[in-house]
Amino acid sequence: MVKKAIKQQTTEKTLHFPPVVAILGHVDHGKTTLLDNIRKSNVAEKEAGGITQHIAAYQVDHKGKKITFIDTPGHEAFSQIRARGAKVTDIAILIVAADDGVMPQTKESIAHIKTANIPYLVAINKIDLQNSNVERVKKQLAQEGVLVEGYGGDIVVVLISAKTGKGIDELLEMVQLVAEVSEVGKNTMSDFEGTIIESYIDKFRGPIAKIIVKSGSLKVGDLVFGDTTSGKIKALISPEGKSLKEATISDPVEILGLEKVPQVGDILSKKMKEKSVSLETKSRLERDWEASTKTSEVKLIIKADTYGSLEALSSSIESLKKEDQKVKFVHKETGDITENDILLASASKSIVIGFNVKISKSLEKLAEEESVNIRTYKLIYELLDELNEGLDALVASKKKKDVLGQAEILSKFETEEGIIAGGKVLKGRINKSDSIEVLRGEKVLKETKIKSMKHKQSDINESSEGKEFGVIFEDKIKFEPGDIIQAVKD
Repeated sequence: MVKKAIKQQTTEKTLHFPPVVAILGHVDHGKTTLLDNIRKSNVAEKEAGGITQHIAAYQVDHKGKKITFIDTPGHEAFSQIRARGAKVTDIAILIVAADDGVMPQTKESIAHIKTANIPYLVAINKIDLQNSNVERVKKQLAQEGVLVEGYGGDIVVVLISAKTGKGIDELLEMVQLVAEVSEVGKNTMSDFEGTIIESYIDKFRGPIAKIIVKSGSLKVGDLVFGDTTSGKIKALISPEGKSLKEATISDPVEILGLEKVPQVGDILSKKMKEKSVSLETKSRLERDWEASTKTSEVKLIIKADTYGSLEALSSSIESLKKEDQKVKFVHKETGDITENDILLASASKSIVIGFNVKISKSLEKLAEEESVNIRTYKLIYELLDELNEGLDALVASKKKKDVLGQAEILSKFETEEGIIAGGKVLKGRINKSDSIEVLRGEKVLKETKIKSMKHKQSDINESSEGKEFGVIFEDKIKFEPGDIIQAVKD
């Protein structure tokens, strides 16, 4: 069995850092009660109606090893928060009630786990109830592509009662073993990164953010930067309300000192992050996407199997910003792709994206006749990867320039005339009248013109492949030996 195999593989392995574990599932299937039992506290009764309404993070000790848990909301109104919760975790526990079985938010949780592409195990809860039916739950999970032990797969399944505590020790043991065999918790990064899992404003303390430290460490007094906020850490507070001087990898901690309330999912670090857009293209993607859009706006019609999937897709797609390449939703709806969808796509020049939905052969033929591009997916991360690549391809196609020549900068020295870049032409030619890009890797440091060009002591207008030359640029550029001078056609 898988459990025995895991134990055999992990006899000499140890976790470097506690794994971060998310508990996901349908409302009232026992997520918070499970965590409540693990923590030996009484969280569930403090929530409105017994339903978790915020993401909370806690750290527990099991047999000398720490595990960080994130409790994620299960009600459909909070599927957005649940999606963010899955992104910061190393491992997920999919909890399913033995009496209820697989429910709508169970399916959404499965989608979120697969989107996060993280290892997971299944906890079948409420086995103490008379009407529990474990085998029915396993069959339902198999229908959703979750193949547990004994049903054609190797997903670990543990039978528990969150109320009585039965099976909890085994569940925690399996979490640690899955973490070890998956090698999560091993992190060689020294730079701090933290993911915001919850944020709000306190009228006395100001902006507050709850984070999980993903790498490095964070101390009081550190400066941090994110996409939506920045600040100097004034205080670090543990889930138990204790003041800390430092937080390390996998620690859940509340931070004070940010300039404004950040967005959930924002990544904090101690340095400003340079965002770059990859110019790699894929011919198939470029052809398909350019066939559907001739402008800076990509129009989409989204059809998904559930409302939760539709919401998760929409928010994820909206976050894919590619310079001037924008995404517009023409129509979003649950259900299979219809004739109206294809006709609307034809009229609006949109791409039809289907997630876990069907399309008939006759509609595929209609789409071909109407020149409508339809793309269907079963995994959210595959959809997002291809959409991201498609947008990259469009951006790259608009940025393509005719390269007339490239030269490597070999030396740098100052004269009375200015700073000279001494280089050698690698291919093509460099002409004094060319438009010039100075590159470091794929990044363009500066676009400029050549002020003067020489070979030894003589003024020249052009240098060809294999020849050396010196140039002074019209603009001040912080170039270094190893950078590339690229001549492009305007």
